[in-house]
Amino acid sequence: MVLRSVQWAMSDNEQDWLALRPQEPSPSQCCGSGCKPCIYDVYEKELAQWERAKAMQDKSLLLGKKEQSSNSELNPDTFTAFSVSSVEQLTEDTYQYKFELPGNSSLQLSLGQHIVLRGVVNGLEVQRAYTPISPRNAEGYFEVLIKCYEAGLMSKYIKTWKRGDVVFWRGPFGGFPYQPNKDLARYWNIRIFYVLSQETSLEKLPWSYQENTYTGRLSEDLMKTIVNSCRRRPFVLICGSSAFSEDMSRYLKAAGVEENSYFVF
Repeated sequence: MVLRSVQWAMSDNEQDWLALRPQEPSPSQCCGSGCKPCIYDVYEKELAQWERAKAMQDKSLLLGKKEQSSNSELNPDTFTAFSVSSVEQLTEDTYQYKFELPGNSSLQLSLGQHIVLRGVVNGLEVQRAYTPISPRNAEGYFEVLIKCYEAGLMSKYIKTWKRGDVVFWRGPFGGFPYQPNKDLARYWNIRIFYVLSQETSLEKLPWSYQENTYTGRLSEDLMKTIVNSCRRRPFVLICGSSAFSEDMSRYLKAAGVEENSYFVF
């Protein structure tokens, strides 16, 4: 009887530790933007922390794990709470959200940086990256423009937001390596425009853009044609889904464009 009690106690202890074990993220939870740390990096760090605590049978070692903060300062490692101050619907599926910052503080993001949002949909944690559209030195607030998709996991969460709700962001991540007055000449030679619209006609675009604007999906042959039409070596900016960015990078390499001559946001 004593032996059975010990075995039962050990089983309960094992179950307690398994309940504390961090859950591995699924691919749909990752924003795919190359954040450092990524949601998988955070998972690996928390898993190692859990394994050390379990080996030492000391659950207090898990108490120091920081998952979120309320000090209203962005941090790439932990999520910070921000309050929604306004919601403005701009189109049928596009919304502009404004978030409060304490006092006269500002995000002070550098060119091309983004932040990561955490949401929970049907018990599943999801993370996605967004770029604030407010001025870099905007004081007391920041704004994000978001297009919601009918089947999007994060979109389902975002469309529930209303004024006063608290959501969690971390960051910043990324950045565009631009040096004022040094690299400007290179960026002026950008000749590739990707039209993110269902509009297939170029007539509504300014006449100065029409000649060098292409609609539809960019293929490897079209990329070579565009690159070869440049009088000087182009510098290309790529922004889109992971699959789109991978395709564009491969096409550019095939067209003879070196890695230091294109940038993926």
